[in-house]
Amino acid sequence: MHADTNEQSFGVDSEYIGVAVEVFRLLADQTRVRILLALRDGELSVNHIADVVQRPGPAISQHLAKLRWARMVTVRNDGNRAFYSLTDEHAIRVVREAILQAEHAVDAHPPHHGAS
Repeated sequence: MHADTNEQSFGVDSEYIGVAVEVFRLLADQTRVRILLALRDGELSVNHIADVVQRPGPAISQHLAKLRWARMVTVRNDGNRAFYSLTDEHAIRVVREAILQAEHAVDAHPPHHGAS
C-alpha cells in the first residue's frame, strides 16, 4: 500500500474530478461495495467472495472485472483459481466514509459517534 504524500494536492480544477465521478458511479452498486468490504481483510477467491456477499459466482466475476478495470482490485492466478485483493487502501477508505455518511443520513446520533 502507498502512503499519501499530500492529501490537499487537488482543488476544484483538478484534472482528476471526471475520473473521481466515474469511481463514484462504479461504487453505486451494492454488490461492488460488498465485494470491497469482503476484501478489506485480505485476499479471497472468487468462490469465497460469492459466498460472503451471497451472489452467484458469474455475477461476482463480472463485478470483479469492473473493479479490476478501475484498478481497485488486483488478481493473482493460482492454477485455475483466481484470488482477488484490494490494490491499495483508497477504495476501502471511500467506502468507509460513504457508510459513515450514510449513518448520518439515517440516524440523528450515528453509531460511529458512540453513545450520547
